[in-house]
Amino acid sequence: MSSTGNEKEPSHFALPSPYQSPFRRWFAPKTGALRPFRLLKEDIRNYRTRLRSDWYFNQLILASAVYVFFTNLLPGITFSSDLYVKTDRNYGTIEVVLSTGICGIVFALFSAQPLTILGVTGPFCILSETIFDLCRDQFQIPYLPFMAWACLHSTWMHLLLAIFNAHDWTMGYVTTFSTEIFSLLNSIIYFHKSIQELERVHRNTSFASFLYSVIGCIGTFLVAVFLSTATKWKPPIFHKYIRMGLSEYAAAISIIFWIGMPNVGELADLNQERLPVSKTFSPTHPDRSVFFVEFWKLDVAWIFAAIIPGLIITTLFFFDVEVSTICATLPRYNIQKPGGYAWDVVLLGLTTGLCGILGIPPANGLLPQAPLHSESLLHKIPDPNYRPPSASTSIENTTTAHLDPPPKVQRVHEQRWSHLLHAVGIFAFTSPPLMHVLGLTPTSVLAGLFLFMGQQSLCTNPILYRFLDMLTPISVLEKPTQLGGSGKALPRGVSWTGVNMYNITQILLTVGIFVITFTKAAVAFPVVIVALVPVRLKWMRKWWARETLISLQGQV
Repeated sequence: MSSTGNEKEPSHFALPSPYQSPFRRWFAPKTGALRPFRLLKEDIRNYRTRLRSDWYFNQLILASAVYVFFTNLLPGITFSSDLYVKTDRNYGTIEVVLSTGICGIVFALFSAQPLTILGVTGPFCILSETIFDLCRDQFQIPYLPFMAWACLHSTWMHLLLAIFNAHDWTMGYVTTFSTEIFSLLNSIIYFHKSIQELERVHRNTSFASFLYSVIGCIGTFLVAVFLSTATKWKPPIFHKYIRMGLSEYAAAISIIFWIGMPNVGELADLNQERLPVSKTFSPTHPDRSVFFVEFWKLDVAWIFAAIIPGLIITTLFFFDVEVSTICATLPRYNIQKPGGYAWDVVLLGLTTGLCGILGIPPANGLLPQAPLHSESLLHKIPDPNYRPPSASTSIENTTTAHLDPPPKVQRVHEQRWSHLLHAVGIFAFTSPPLMHVLGLTPTSVLAGLFLFMGQQSLCTNPILYRFLDMLTPISVLEKPTQLGGSGKALPRGVSWTGVNMYNITQILLTVGIFVITFTKAAVAFPVVIVALVPVRLKWMRKWWARETLISLQGQV
């Protein structure tokens, strides 16, 4: 999952001579790592090259749009129910939905890599809730103007990162060590948010309603997981196209089913905890009438103080969108078209500033939605690089070769429709009638979807499988598969002790970062995540053998 492959020096530029002055070394016209606009020019050129071919459509793209719609909208509004309470209604459902819709449409139309999905994330929710507590209890200043300035500061910081080619001199050092930890942290946050929703139901409703909420949560999760495996069901259970449809729309079917269940029979009499929504197209907080923040009225001292949270937001968002894009364009997805990290960072900075002015939470790169978006667009095509045997082979072999179909490879539909359709659908839910429909959603369904999203993210994380290997005797692991083992023989020079200690280190660091989110230092936890990179560079080479690091993360 490494972003560039060569960690010592990214391949986009040559290493300048050490005998040059520092300015010449960094800003040289052809070799300077910080030469302004170098990556931006390349990204804009790539965007113009791919734009026309990005607009094609088929049934799988529609199914992907529906899938991403539910897996982006419902977790987002689940976060909104948490923000509604912990920011004293400054952020609510309509703010989260509006932000997700606007930022999604902008990225669908103008981003260099439309496979990357944007939305309001769990880490940002933790960050914004901590900033709210500081504004209310310590600073005693209005929250939204301070957040607006933090977002505006984040805008110019994003622009500087893009102008000076930050992707080359930052993500070139990021390996799967950091990205796997970040992905695992997101999974834990999903599971924790699910528990928080049930705790809130327990406090606010009767015990009978709470018990049904537990059933609804687990039911939503289990039905979604069960239907997602439909393509693996053996005939004669349904036609293959029905099984494909059940698998592609698994989350949507489960959500709709469990939203309808509380309205059946005696269940309708239960006092269900439902999502709080706005009845009109207006902000959630009763003191606000329009989506606009008078940010200029904040004292100058606090305007400059907002640079600190702006820096933290930039750190989180830059790392988030870069890792999300890397995960959405992994080698196994066979991405053919060029992307553009620098241009997408510019767009992210602009949308972050816009959201701050509107008084809505800014959206950034989503895990696990971004790689799940690519997964939902996977299809098989004949291998374009396949060449049949040459004419010099025997007549019998040549005839047989021509009769056999060429091998197939997996590809992703690299297009913009799935991103655009799901974002437009989410934006449509800011209208009062559709917002009312969201208000019918029991929070137990949202808790169940959080479990499903956490499970989907966790099941694609190598940390889980290495943890399961730790629980399995080595003799069984290395036994051939036909004898009941997994056949996981390690490469030469790699020991199970080194692999297990590597995995334990990742788990402990993830738990430590998650614990930090419950302390007064929670506002700085994105910096801790990014600090994993220099930690890896400085100490890991001393603790683990070279062969072990290459085996686990592809580089030293």
